[in-house]
Amino acid sequence: MTAVLRVVNRVFLGLVGLVLLVLGGSVLAVGLGAPAPSWWIHDSRHDVLLSNAERTRWQDEGWWWPVVIAVLAVLLLLTLWWLVAVLRRRRLAEILVDTGDGEGALLRGRALEDVLGQEAVRIDGVARAQGHFTGRRTAPEARVHLALEPHVDPGTALTDFTTGALTHAKTSAGLTSLPAEVRLRGVKHGAERVG
Repeated sequence: MTAVLRVVNRVFLGLVGLVLLVLGGSVLAVGLGAPAPSWWIHDSRHDVLLSNAERTRWQDEGWWWPVVIAVLAVLLLLTLWWLVAVLRRRRLAEILVDTGDGEGALLRGRALEDVLGQEAVRIDGVARAQGHFTGRRTAPEARVHLALEPHVDPGTALTDFTTGALTHAKTSAGLTSLPAEVRLRGVKHGAERVG
C-alpha cells in the first residue's frame, strides 16, 4: 500500500470510528436516561428507533425490497473489497536492477524469493525458509519466515541469514539497502526412541 493510500485509509477509518463513537455514545447516554441532544432524532429513551408507520411505509411498493437488497449487497461487496485490499500484502512482481548504463534490468520477484529461500535453508539449523518482497520495485523490502531446528541458537541463525543469504540477495539485485523483517519460529519434532 502506498503512503498516500495509507494516510487516506487511516483518515477514513478515524472519521468512521469517530462518527460511530459519537452515535453509539449518544444512544447509550439517552438509553441510560440522559437528556437527548438537540440533534437527536428521538425525544426520550422510551422512543423506538422505527415506528410502525416508518417501518411499513414502503412495504407495499414493489421496488422497495429489491432496492434495499441491492444497496446492502453493494455495501457488503465494497466492504469486502476494502478488507481484502487492507489485509493483502502485495508481492513485488519485479525488482528494478541498476545495470550502471542508465537502462536497468528487471528481475522477477519470485525468482529472487526462491533463491533467498533456498540459500536460507542451507544455513545450519534452518529447516524451512519462505520469503517474499513488498514495497516498490526500486526499493524492495523482504519479509522472511525461518523455521528453526530445536538445537540452533536463534541469534546465530539470524546473523548467518543476514550476513549470508540476505546480503547476497541485496548484492545480486544491485540494491544499496534491503530492509528485512525476519520471523523466527521453532520446528516441532517427534520424540526419539531409545533402544
